[in-house]
Amino acid sequence: MRAIVIGGSIGGLFTAHYLIKLGWSVEVYERVGEELAGRGAGIMTHPELIDALSGIGIDPGASVGVPIQTRITLDPQGNWVGSLELPQVATAWGRIYRLLREAFPDAYYHHGTGVEQVLQSDGGVRVRLSNGSLREADLLVGADGIRSIVRNLVYPQAQPQYAGYIAWRGLVEEPDFSPAAHKEIFEYFAFCLPPREQMLAYPVAGQGDNVGPGRRRYNFVWYRPVDELTELPAFLTDATGRQFEMSIPPPLIRPELVRGMRADAERLLPPAFAEMVHKADPVFFQPIYDLTVERMAAGRALITGDAAFVARPHCGMGVTKAAGDAVALVASLQRHGGDLEAALQAYSRERVPYGNAVINHARHLGAYMQAQLKSAEEREMAERYRTPEAVMRETAVPFYMPAP
Repeated sequence: MRAIVIGGSIGGLFTAHYLIKLGWSVEVYERVGEELAGRGAGIMTHPELIDALSGIGIDPGASVGVPIQTRITLDPQGNWVGSLELPQVATAWGRIYRLLREAFPDAYYHHGTGVEQVLQSDGGVRVRLSNGSLREADLLVGADGIRSIVRNLVYPQAQPQYAGYIAWRGLVEEPDFSPAAHKEIFEYFAFCLPPREQMLAYPVAGQGDNVGPGRRRYNFVWYRPVDELTELPAFLTDATGRQFEMSIPPPLIRPELVRGMRADAERLLPPAFAEMVHKADPVFFQPIYDLTVERMAAGRALITGDAAFVARPHCGMGVTKAAGDAVALVASLQRHGGDLEAALQAYSRERVPYGNAVINHARHLGAYMQAQLKSAEEREMAERYRTPEAVMRETAVPFYMPAP
């Protein structure tokens, strides 16, 4: 059996590895022309992610990330207003990508190759690539993210919905911290909760996946409301006046937006956090979106990871969810033997409810940061999840489907 995987990031690589484990022939096409390992920032590991790596023979090892024992919340003056013992390991997106990419044969991974057209028939799928060539296979996997081309074939009604806020992100090298700031926050998963905002930060590995003291980095995410109609268009406009649709390349973010964000840090955040924001270079922001679908398969095509469901980052489930999609797909293929389309439909019926549950949980966690709280449910969730106790307990922890 032959599969074409569109998208060579973590979700696509997980799916490709698991299909190869079943004996399939797999070709991966990634539109970006260079390796992706330098992209992304910090993520939290979950048991399901480690199990998914182990299932394809990848041992992440003790150096997968930085162990964290305690979560804390600081007020604007830097005083502790809450703490929670919650052991976890923080890693980097690039670390998981490299583990998957290094174990995948170069001959079957194609950089700089996008998809122009997708066709399918009863017997398979045909893909026209950006280089003009045609490829045929038994299965097409869309792991091509929030702007997925394959999703337009599987469920064209789906459109990302802006959540009402953005996330500023950055990394600071451990030696760049002052001794006072390092002592105050560096070893912790730390939070601060300005009105209608949330700052969180935690240590991750440094260059070369180094987790030794003095060689790590500190990753922060600062969620801030930005109104979709009155503010977001300006955030997505570069210095030349060009406006981008859903996100703006980090190098094109206007310097005055960065200066304004850093000035707000001095006014709103504890001194250690404000220092961190000023020392991070570069910084960038991402608008936060929700994306849901009602099905994840149609005929011989399926979508996986962020091509199907994009949850707000509060859950910390993006990478783990993509890994779980791959595991569920292969399990369904094994159960249904040679009936490929029945296997894909079963995969969809299993993973759609899970994706919706993750989306809803993430919406609840982020409700109080929305620029506009339009519904009674949003207002209720905003009250429920704005306390330090709730934020520390629910953010970036393993997610399990609620009982029916």
